[in-house]
Amino acid sequence: LLEVLDPEQNISFYDNFIEVDIDLSKEMFNDTANNLAKVQPALLDRMEIINVSGYTIEEKIEIAHTHLLPKLVADHGIPKSKITISKKIIEKIVEGYTSESGVRNLEKKMAKVFRAVARHITMQEAYNVKVDEAFLDKVLGPPMQKEVYQNNDTAGVVTGLAYTTVGGAILFIEVSLSPGKGKLTLTGNLGEVMKESAVIALEYLRGHYKEYGINPEAFDNWNIHVHVPEGATPKDGPSAGVTMLTALASAFTQRKVKKQLAMTGEITLRGKVLPVGGIKEKILAAKRAGIKEIILCEDNRKDIAEITQTYISDLKFHYVKTMDDVLQLALMKDKVKNALPINEKREMKNDK
Repeated sequence: LLEVLDPEQNISFYDNFIEVDIDLSKEMFNDTANNLAKVQPALLDRMEIINVSGYTIEEKIEIAHTHLLPKLVADHGIPKSKITISKKIIEKIVEGYTSESGVRNLEKKMAKVFRAVARHITMQEAYNVKVDEAFLDKVLGPPMQKEVYQNNDTAGVVTGLAYTTVGGAILFIEVSLSPGKGKLTLTGNLGEVMKESAVIALEYLRGHYKEYGINPEAFDNWNIHVHVPEGATPKDGPSAGVTMLTALASAFTQRKVKKQLAMTGEITLRGKVLPVGGIKEKILAAKRAGIKEIILCEDNRKDIAEITQTYISDLKFHYVKTMDDVLQLALMKDKVKNALPINEKREMKNDK
């Protein structure tokens, strides 16, 4: 592709198999990728990038009902009178058996249901023409566990939003403090960018300890452990910056985070909140998980305007410019009862 996408340097492409020069300077190539991060920068520089966002659940249901059902009926030779799949059942398949941004896997799951019905018809076995949840469990097995808000009632735990190759997802960032000498530990199979976000968040908090009522000696007398569950899944990207800082601030101030709140955004050492991508997918993932309020960068306001409002009518958005705005919105005023003495000077025993 590098050879043929640069006509200034390569007018023709030499095919070694047929041993002929082929002029591809006037051709257009359409390529697809789930993750641009894995595409070589030199190749990416020669391409026009068109980002196609994933389908919402409502869009998937409509596509399946309008296009996939007639196609599957024709492909399997099953009369319409012999099978009925309602939109409610399609929604169950979408939410319980697929986790993609498109509908390829959805079509496979629906085809499996059609094959099961075809078998009953062929074997002349009794079955329910109207597909129900019990039939889905029998054919497709138990549904996947749905990502839900976990009602975190502990200081230092914050719900973030992430973008994956199969759409949006929620993630939980946990911060734990233990007596020590200020060592920072990061776990959860984090990439370099997420590790940098944690370091930036901690340094910002160190530089603004007075604003949040933290004794500066707390940073030297307590070890800090930042963990993002599901360690088997690689995670990276700058959008967890605000979540990292909120989790650290929550742990050091022992103030819990507001319930049913999620956030996404990149941070700087100056405390600025920067916009991030994948907003549509993240917002829809938050809605599926039961989130009610979302904190976003002010510059991401335009991304919300592009989402069909009926899909997000029950969500409340907070647009921020600085980390101070985030912490004012996210942290509750009352401290946790029996909180660790992190805001007080603590005598450290001499090991010797």
